[in-house]
Amino acid sequence: MSRLSESVTRVMHLLEGADLGADYTVAQLLGETTARRSLDLSDLSPLEQAALVEGRANHLIPSAAVLAEKIEAAQAAGRPFVVKYGIDPTSPDVHLGHAVPIIIASRFQRMGHHVVFIIGDVTAKIGDPSGRSSERPSLTDDDIARNLSGYQQQVTPFIDFERADLRFNGEWLNKVTLPELVGVLARVPVSMSLQREDFRTRLAEGHGLSVAEFVYSVVMAWDSVAIDADVELGGVDQLLNLQMCRKVMEISDQAPEVVITTPLIEGTDGTGAKMSKSKGNYVGLTASPDEVYGRLMSIPDHLTEPYLQLLTEWTDAEIRVVTKLLEAGTAHPMAIKRILAGEVVATLHGLDAAAAARAEFTARFSKRSFADTLNLPAVSLKDHAEDTIGALVSHTLDFAPSISAVRRVAQQKGLRLIREWNGGQQPMPLTEAAVQQTLGAIVSEIGALDGADLYLKVGRRVARIDT
Repeated sequence: MSRLSESVTRVMHLLEGADLGADYTVAQLLGETTARRSLDLSDLSPLEQAALVEGRANHLIPSAAVLAEKIEAAQAAGRPFVVKYGIDPTSPDVHLGHAVPIIIASRFQRMGHHVVFIIGDVTAKIGDPSGRSSERPSLTDDDIARNLSGYQQQVTPFIDFERADLRFNGEWLNKVTLPELVGVLARVPVSMSLQREDFRTRLAEGHGLSVAEFVYSVVMAWDSVAIDADVELGGVDQLLNLQMCRKVMEISDQAPEVVITTPLIEGTDGTGAKMSKSKGNYVGLTASPDEVYGRLMSIPDHLTEPYLQLLTEWTDAEIRVVTKLLEAGTAHPMAIKRILAGEVVATLHGLDAAAAARAEFTARFSKRSFADTLNLPAVSLKDHAEDTIGALVSHTLDFAPSISAVRRVAQQKGLRLIREWNGGQQPMPLTEAAVQQTLGAIVSEIGALDGADLYLKVGRRVARIDT
């Protein structure tokens, strides 16, 4: 039995009949599952390693079997199996959405493979065009240096840089000659780039598309050639870029890398939009333990399972057990969410910080009951489902003089829905964008209330929502 299987057996035993809301149970679970961040996985066979990776991948190209064969071949030859992950420093902050493929890279590292973390100091000047409707503003060397200053520290909870390489693609891209570039471009079919829906859309709508953007994926592919990568990780939005890496490696007479893409994690607001700093629906890796915990406690219930899958070391078998407990009513959704929040805080800040954040959250939100407050104003969801939050707050409840004032409250993080049940509360901050959404749409995003009461809090004023 592998070390991972032994750990799973212990967690399964903890889940049997345990009170998942109890601090003692949570401490035991977190102690076991967060220890997997450093668990040696080298005792897994190449096929088991490939299967573990495939379970969290959107694409694995050409196949898990080929990945296992490449791992076995590298082991037989006594050479490092090279795992590539690259990121362009277009922003100084890394958030949990970026961490999804990095977590897979950390598992490769614990399998005994060599991770090369590539910072695109040259490719950042072009700007990755993936999914963009307009050309990305160019970055200066100063912009890039400023953005780079904290990158390594932010991803250190996931990657052990004493056993990994941190490289800058300027090392080799600054030395590429024009004849070399033209030689590769001459063998890349234009059809590969024209497959991109984002390119076709921009051209059809009359937006600009620079030649630099057009060849971005070819330049990025040079990184794979330079380090002779065996496998590359990236979000699913990078699929066409990664396929270009395979093509350029073939042109360079190298065995093409295996491509692994991971899901784009949905933002904390649960609207379906991907996690993004610009949308304010993200959890930064540098956020304080209390902020990380609070933001994860605010997510809609439907995000708990995918977050457990993508942000923790929980296995599918363990998550299935938790899902059955929820369906049977023997576990409360908030209990599972507290486990999730603790997992992420423990990863970023340690187990002690996770315990302290849980205690702080409980002290702040679980000991105050709006149900005990007399004469709270109330609105009926049935009667006001089509009202926007802004109109409901400013006109129906008269909690604010105008919709603009409601928007300012949201900007200051003072607008929130609060789900309350016996012994607990779940605050759900509403963003500025939510001011224009209807009450019915907002409530439907929350999911099943499971007998909980629902309140709308605007600054210090509170109203009950009768559902």
